[in-house]
Amino acid sequence: MLPHRYEIATGGRYGHDMAREAVEREMEELLGTVLSVFDRVPEELVDAEWQRFKRAQFGETLIPNRCKELIGVAVAAVLRCPYGLRLHTELARLHGATDAEVAEAVHYAGLVVGWSTQMTGLGLDLADFAAEVDATVRHLARTMGLAE
Repeated sequence: MLPHRYEIATGGRYGHDMAREAVEREMEELLGTVLSVFDRVPEELVDAEWQRFKRAQFGETLIPNRCKELIGVAVAAVLRCPYGLRLHTELARLHGATDAEVAEAVHYAGLVVGWSTQMTGLGLDLADFAAEVDATVRHLARTMGLAE
């Protein structure tokens, strides 16, 4: 039997849940408050969601927190999510991002969305585009001195 998706996301914590009260104590200790959105998470999932949130937001990952939060800003901007935009902008600033970097993340997200819309809407052939990308990357690697 395959593990439940929450077990995968939390590294096996699912099935040995912390009670909501313990989650809230841990959250308050880490964040100084209990995030009200967790009040709406079903009892049987609150520990798994907290572990997933905590690990992604505050755990040591391959992507530095400043960069991770700038990605969050870009995603929230594309999704037009004021909650995520507020959270990730403030956390990006907390991790040292400047207002100019936050603005660039939003601009870059708009650029990616815009070109994606155009290429998809115009029916660009994906195989042809992949070949163009490969050729471009090879050229840039040579001209930037990054080729092996």
